[in-house]
Amino acid sequence: MKKVFVGIDVAKDSSNGHGLNAEGETLFSMSFPMNREVFSKLLDELKSKSHDLSDVLVAMESTACYHINLFSFLTANGVNAIVVNPLLIANFARLSLPKTKTDKKDAGTISQLSVTQNLQDLRDLARESESLCQLISINKTEIKRLLQTLFPELETIGDPSTKVMLDFLQEFSSARMVTAAKPKAIAKALNRKGVGTRLTYTAADLIQAAQNSVAT
Repeated sequence: MKKVFVGIDVAKDSSNGHGLNAEGETLFSMSFPMNREVFSKLLDELKSKSHDLSDVLVAMESTACYHINLFSFLTANGVNAIVVNPLLIANFARLSLPKTKTDKKDAGTISQLSVTQNLQDLRDLARESESLCQLISINKTEIKRLLQTLFPELETIGDPSTKVMLDFLQEFSSARMVTAAKPKAIAKALNRKGVGTRLTYTAADLIQAAQNSVAT
C-alpha cells in the first residue's frame, strides 16, 4: 500500500504540488516552475517524505502536453506516477470540497483523490477476493456432489479440488469414462506438464477404483 500521495496541478510555466500521507494529513505543499532543476528538488522532497520511492504515488492532471515532461522525469527516476482525467478531478472536487478554485486547491484535490482511490481499490480488491473465495467454495461443493453420482470412490483416492485432479475430471468425469479409456490415456492425463508435486496415486489406482465403482 502506498504511503505518500502527491497531487500536482500542472500548467505551462508553473505548477503546484501537494503531498499527503495515507491518513490524509498534509506533508508538504509547493509551487514550482517547470524546469529540470526544480524537478530534481521535487524528487528530493519525495525522497525525504518516504523510506522508498515505491511508497509514493504521484497523480497529475492531463493538461494538453504540459504534464508529459514531468511525468517522464518522475517515472524515469522510479516514481509511480499516473495521469488523471480532468473530468474525474472536477467531479471529485464538486462532491467533496467547498466551491472554491485555486491552483493550490486543485493540487490538494488531486492528492486527496489519489488517497481515496487507493483505499477504494483496496476495498474493491477485498470484496473481489471474498467473492472469489465464496465462488471457489461453492464450486468445490458442487464437484463433490456430482462425484457422489459419477465416481464416489475418487474422493478416497485424491483431493478433487487440486489442479491435476480438476484437469483429469475435465477429460474423464465419471467412473464409466475411466473404465472405457485406455490405461495410457489415464496415465497421460495424470502426467501433464505443470504438475509439480508427486501424486500419491497412480493411473492403475484410478482404473481399479473405476472398475469397482458403485456409480451407475
